[in-house]
Amino acid sequence: MQRVLLLEDHPRLAALIKRAVSQAGIECDCVENLDQAWAALQGQTYSAVLLDRGLPDGDGLSLVKRLRRGGEHVPCLLLTARDALHDRIDGLESGADDYLCKPFSMEELVARTRALLRRPPAQTTLAPAFGDLQLAPEQLLLSCQGGSLNLTRAELQIMLSLCKAQGAPVRRSALEAAAWGQQEAVTPNALDVAVHRLRRKLEALGSAVRIINQRGVGYAVVH
Repeated sequence: MQRVLLLEDHPRLAALIKRAVSQAGIECDCVENLDQAWAALQGQTYSAVLLDRGLPDGDGLSLVKRLRRGGEHVPCLLLTARDALHDRIDGLESGADDYLCKPFSMEELVARTRALLRRPPAQTTLAPAFGDLQLAPEQLLLSCQGGSLNLTRAELQIMLSLCKAQGAPVRRSALEAAAWGQQEAVTPNALDVAVHRLRRKLEALGSAVRIINQRGVGYAVVH
């Protein structure tokens, strides 16, 4: 069964959308803000994202831009009360695949979601990369300048999240969710230990990429 992520901060509307989508045979996970959405996307593969623009912690369009910068092609449907022409154009040119203005019927929402899900997945031959690094997720390998080192699955997910952010800071909660899942209990310093191991591996490979601590936020990669 296909699964979509819904980013909507109004509980009643979120419940209505989830029910309509679920009744159409599509699984739906709900989150309320950008941080939760990013964490969910790191820990789960979704067939599409349905997202509001006006959110407590920013514009939902920033999530679309962040996904596209990281090479993620998951279809995105913007749900918003901003119905001006320039808003629609801005949304589509920033990487959204479709735009639905509020208020909308649940029937149209389901139809547009199904249309997105029918699209063939975007093809890319680019491996996840940042600076002089390349990741081979299927082989759990981190490569630089012809050399390679094995990663644990947690280390791989942390590096994928950091590389996809392309230098932007990634919150600790998002990195922990990517590495160990939202349900798995981890010790308070598990992330710091994993980052320490990754730093040692970057040094061993002779990479110019560094993992830096963004105090009060999380981690980022720089080169």
